[in-house]
Amino acid sequence: MPVQRRGAAPRSLPGPPPGKGCRGACAPTSGKARLRHVPPHPGHQPECLPGLHPGHRRRPGAAAAAARPVAGGDAPGRRPPAIASWEDWHSVALPLCRLVEREAAAAYVIACVSDPGLEAVRAATRRPVLGMFRCAVAAAVTRAERFGIIGFVAASQARQRRALQGMGLESRLAAWEPLDLPMEVLCDAQAPRQRIAAAARRLAEQGAEAIILGCTGLAGHAALAAEASGLPVIEPCEAAGALALLAALRP
Repeated sequence: MPVQRRGAAPRSLPGPPPGKGCRGACAPTSGKARLRHVPPHPGHQPECLPGLHPGHRRRPGAAAAAARPVAGGDAPGRRPPAIASWEDWHSVALPLCRLVEREAAAAYVIACVSDPGLEAVRAATRRPVLGMFRCAVAAAVTRAERFGIIGFVAASQARQRRALQGMGLESRLAAWEPLDLPMEVLCDAQAPRQRIAAAARRLAEQGAEAIILGCTGLAGHAALAAEASGLPVIEPCEAAGALALLAALRP
């Protein structure tokens, strides 16, 4: 299948500017349908969903609906500051289920690229529940035979590989590069740029034909990764937002 080669103009959808990836609050509406961002930990806020950002309503083919602010809706109980370990991943499943049971929506997006609690939340509602990582992978395989992932921390690799195994797509992973930076550094406008660019270039050198940003904290750095690598970059918030809008159109 045709893919964009290195040296060609990289393409990535516009999201929020760097440093805005983990702040703010917005969610889309389509008629009476409401899409619910489900934050697994306090660091996630809905503006880390650039695919649902108000600016996207101006794009041809995007949802005709406006975005409107919604309450943060913290899940009850203790939540980790970031999903860095399997313990963190499992700890948020029940709070996310309780949140979904309280707040009705046309569709839900688990706002973490480790898809924590996805199966449990799907059991708690009859409405569509989407994981950002799986949505990003689905988008990546429409663009390239092999893709690479820029990960949050090294411990995230096992969880994302487990998801790829479940999708039957692990063989299409060219390489996985962790940043190993604290979340507050990852969300900064300038601090992680050198590390992100270097990781993107290494993925291209290892045969990746597209890059998935493996953490919502990277949402504001998609253009940087595309420029450094010369490859298409898949931003999971955008990928999940697009599929959630599609899911919400069906009863």
